Amino acid sequence: MIKITLPDGSVREMSVGTTLADVAQSIGPGLYKAAVAGTVNGVERDLCDPITADAAVTLLTTKDAAGVDVMRHSCAHLFGHAVKQLFPETQMVIGPVIENGFYYDVHSAHRFTPEDMEKIEAQMESLAATGYDVLKRVTPIAEAREIFVARGEDYKVRLIDEMDASVTAVGLYYHQEYVDMCRGPHVPNMGHCKAFKLTKLAGAYWRGDASNEQLQRIYGVAFADKKALKNHLELQAEAERRDHRRLGKALDLFHMQDEAPGMVFWHPNGWMVYQKLERYMRQQQQLSGYQEIKTPQILDRSLWERSGHWDKYSDAMFTTQSESRDFAVKPMNCPCHVQVFNQGLKSYRELPLRLAEFGSCHRNELSGALHGLMRVRGFVQDDGHIFCTPAQIQSESIAFINFLHQVYEDLGFTEILYRLSTRPEKRVGSDAVWDKSEQALADALNSQGVDWETLPGEGAFYGPKIEFSLKDAIGRVWQCGTLQVDFNMPERLGASYINEAGNRETPVMLHRATLGSFERFIGILTEHYAGDFPFWLAPVQATVLNISEKQNDYVLAVTEKMQKAGFIVNNDLRNEKIGYKIREHVAKRTPYLLVVGGEEMQQGTANLRKRGQKEPVGTMTIDEIIELFRTQDK
Repeated sequence: MIKITLPDGSVREMSVGTTLADVAQSIGPGLYKAAVAGTVNGVERDLCDPITADAAVTLLTTKDAAGVDVMRHSCAHLFGHAVKQLFPETQMVIGPVIENGFYYDVHSAHRFTPEDMEKIEAQMESLAATGYDVLKRVTPIAEAREIFVARGEDYKVRLIDEMDASVTAVGLYYHQEYVDMCRGPHVPNMGHCKAFKLTKLAGAYWRGDASNEQLQRIYGVAFADKKALKNHLELQAEAERRDHRRLGKALDLFHMQDEAPGMVFWHPNGWMVYQKLERYMRQQQQLSGYQEIKTPQILDRSLWERSGHWDKYSDAMFTTQSESRDFAVKPMNCPCHVQVFNQGLKSYRELPLRLAEFGSCHRNELSGALHGLMRVRGFVQDDGHIFCTPAQIQSESIAFINFLHQVYEDLGFTEILYRLSTRPEKRVGSDAVWDKSEQALADALNSQGVDWETLPGEGAFYGPKIEFSLKDAIGRVWQCGTLQVDFNMPERLGASYINEAGNRETPVMLHRATLGSFERFIGILTEHYAGDFPFWLAPVQATVLNISEKQNDYVLAVTEKMQKAGFIVNNDLRNEKIGYKIREHVAKRTPYLLVVGGEEMQQGTANLRKRGQKEPVGTMTIDEIIELFRTQDK
């Protein structure tokens, strides 16, 4: 007999070789029916796997995140089953679980289409509805190879041939006539796969290497029930409606083109948003004691070698030569800021020294990773570096967290996630210094009364860091801000100050960013607001519309007055019906429209309409409108 310890601490004595399914059945028919897999001493296992020694056991259902992933993996096999029935010549490659679902890479002379995906999905639903059992057989490696050779599954054979020599057997999962190879676990029967949908087609390469043959990748999503699937699909549809690339074109914010991959062509509207955001950040940084600097774009290779970036990031740098010297376009600003600190001998009385730069950086990202404003090759960081003593780490961290809170709140983000990444195995600096630094960051977070998560071992080799992520209007999480403690770079680049004892000491360098990059953050803002930028950020804050040409001079006078008051206001004097013009400017997300006809011109007023409101605000004098606008502008 063996002892099975359950999560509630209770212990059951069962026979050697009992399975997880047996354990579930001993607890009750409800759990037996709902269980999809389990864990034995923390390792995920199939329900059919035998337990041969005392063990801690947990049963997983689709109410558990791990159980949902098991179901998603089984949906990938279900996809393979359906594909092989409809397109028998297809060769299956790999089908892992990803966030919210799965994908499967396949090799086929047939080019799959959206119509094919509909047929495959319908076949998957038909197969799942039968609730057939999934059978697992641990198979000797040689026998498994013969099975896939006989089935013409060349890629499965290649996967087997690439396995380590120590692997003697593999798990084969039988879905009726379909067979797939996997570590598992998988659901015991397909009745657990109830809510799934194939979502998109893409290209891929065998082993992710562009020099290998191209494959086709089909993505799918899967959830525990149809309600969760419906919610996800609605969220995806809303995300598509908010896509910054679509809105960027509709609102004439920016464009990108092949002649400058990963670089942004800002249009007047987009550049206005950019300038307003930069102006706001500059003001906030000045109020928080930062001194703004500007450093060169291109620097000699020797500096990047001394900083350590050449060894780690040279593949991502754009390089050039001049007069027999190697140069690199800067991918980050940090070494440059140390150069500014190094000018002149510093005293401890001058610390902390807070330097900030809207630093233009370039990184040679892979073309396949580029994604609108979210992943670019040329970007501007709202970069900052604080040079301080070890004793100032905590107070400076608290100050930055408060600064970040205010910025995010002003920009419309109220929910922030905090993660503290601690020392990795390979690192520089003594354990004592790491202890103090990690504790200082933890104390800084605790002082704010926020919940935070520790990511053990995820810190940089030069120091611990806090990552700040925000949630947007539809619940998506974006990692934007960072605060990193660095003991390494100041020392490598010869930074020092005179301490209280009159000795030279290396300062601690705090790397901090709030937005991350202007390009990406404007993409996030565009999607967060669905293009309806708040009044103070909007590229055009108001448009004055005439009803007939008789009001043209009045419209021009109103426009000029509001512009002199400091607002971004334009006008529309086209000989079009007023209803048409209103609809057009509503589509452009203009926050306010001022409609003027003969009566308004006589009274020196305008009929004010506000974005998002069906009914007009009402008739107001131009001075009253200006005062209203001032209450909303930063």
